[in-house]
Amino acid sequence: MERQRSFSLKSTRFVVFSFTITSSIIFLTFFSFWVIKFTPFINQETHFQLSKPAVNVSLKPLTVQILTGSRRNFTAPNAKNLILIDTPVNKLDKTSGFSNLSVSGDIQKEKNDTQVPKDEASKGDGLNVTSLSRGEESVPAPSLIEVQSNERLQEKKIGAASVEKIELPSDQQIKKENVRAASVQKVERASNKRIEEKKTRDCDITNGRWAYDESYPLYTNATCPFIDEGFNCMRNGRLDKHYIKWKWQPHDCDIPRFNATKMLELIRGKRLVFVGDSINRNQWESMLCMLFGAVRDPRKVYETHGRRITKDKGNYCFKFVDYKCTVEYYVSHFLVHEGKARVGQKRVQTLRIDSIDHGSSRWRGADILIFNTAHWWSHYKTKAGINYYQEGDQVLPRLDVSTAFKRALMTWASWVDKRINPRKTQIFFRNSAPSHFRGGQWNAGGHCAEATQPLNKISGFSYPEKNLIVEDVIKRMRTPVTLLNITSLSEYRIDGHPSMYGRNKRYSSNIQDCSHWCLPGVPDTWNELLYFQLQSKKE
Repeated sequence: MERQRSFSLKSTRFVVFSFTITSSIIFLTFFSFWVIKFTPFINQETHFQLSKPAVNVSLKPLTVQILTGSRRNFTAPNAKNLILIDTPVNKLDKTSGFSNLSVSGDIQKEKNDTQVPKDEASKGDGLNVTSLSRGEESVPAPSLIEVQSNERLQEKKIGAASVEKIELPSDQQIKKENVRAASVQKVERASNKRIEEKKTRDCDITNGRWAYDESYPLYTNATCPFIDEGFNCMRNGRLDKHYIKWKWQPHDCDIPRFNATKMLELIRGKRLVFVGDSINRNQWESMLCMLFGAVRDPRKVYETHGRRITKDKGNYCFKFVDYKCTVEYYVSHFLVHEGKARVGQKRVQTLRIDSIDHGSSRWRGADILIFNTAHWWSHYKTKAGINYYQEGDQVLPRLDVSTAFKRALMTWASWVDKRINPRKTQIFFRNSAPSHFRGGQWNAGGHCAEATQPLNKISGFSYPEKNLIVEDVIKRMRTPVTLLNITSLSEYRIDGHPSMYGRNKRYSSNIQDCSHWCLPGVPDTWNELLYFQLQSKKE
């Protein structure tokens, strides 16, 4: 009985023991499987490129030998949750200038399985390189990291170069876009310039005001040796200087400041010729002075016949040697021939309104011609018109001055159309300049000496009939002629005449000159308008 009970007890214990062992094995098996399946793995490959002070980290399968001796191959999906911390790395031999290399990081497990941001994943998923410096002691590491071979590094370099080559077209495209943008800007600037030029061309330069400008004058009587006595007001004792500081400013546009160098380039190798009365000589002397300021050697500007400028001699030709050009003046009070004819028993002076001035042969061949006539048509003899005007062999007993003026201009226009080649010569006609006599005419006590400022307004001003005749004749011509309309703008400048300073005080006289102009002065503005017109035609 005792034996039977003992055997029964042993069998029961054996069954329990076997069950326990079996259960343990099963549990351990499932537990091991679970551990193997759900344990996070490292999938990082560290590239040590010792030739550069940097570490290249990328996601690729990495073989790591754990200190325990077990060997595992980790995959990428679980590598995001593992970071190296204070893991010793064996000291590497000195290769490309680095004596020591140390890597440290922090291994910390994330508390949740949220997705890692892309920018963090691209930075190496937690592998922090803290130092790559010369002379640092290495730190021990827990694993041996397989360093990429030189061949793989070379492949990476080739891949990087390929990426750079692929990116080049985008840089070229950016350059093309920049060039295209620059072209658009250039077109816009050119368009704006054309609009501005059109605005300037369409601008009425005669409609404006005189603005005080301290930068004027463009020259002085001390810098210009060509001002004759009748226009040299400063030398003749005029003390006020405000009259030389005014600039003409149109309301709707700007006219360029006179540039002597550019003007000389415009007339290089050419003849610039002024033809007309003493007011045109006034403008011609102004032009000489304005151009002379750009000449380096004064000895290279001279009068070709050695003449000194005076009001007694009427023909001058000044040569600018460096520019191979000449600036000339030929006197012609009426543009038509002044002669003599017999009337009854007397020979009297006449004006051949049907015959061009006999000096016209000198005008031909000029590249730029500036004509004027008006001043002498107001004299008593021409105004009276008695036995003065001649056509053919006939002296007209009486002729209205306006009619005579128009016939004379038609004679001039006919000569221009027949004798001037418009492909070579540019022609300008400057209309009449106003006089400002107060209290009488030039020979009857007229004066203007008290004026030191321009007029604020020109009340009672009426456009001269002679100007209307000039415009009408020019319109009928075949040859293009540009009108320099200076009448209304000059009407404001009562202060610009020599008045009592038209001659030296030693030869003082009661007669004042309120017709001509001091130099520097108003004729400089006329030349600025001429310069503006020449530039516009060139463009």
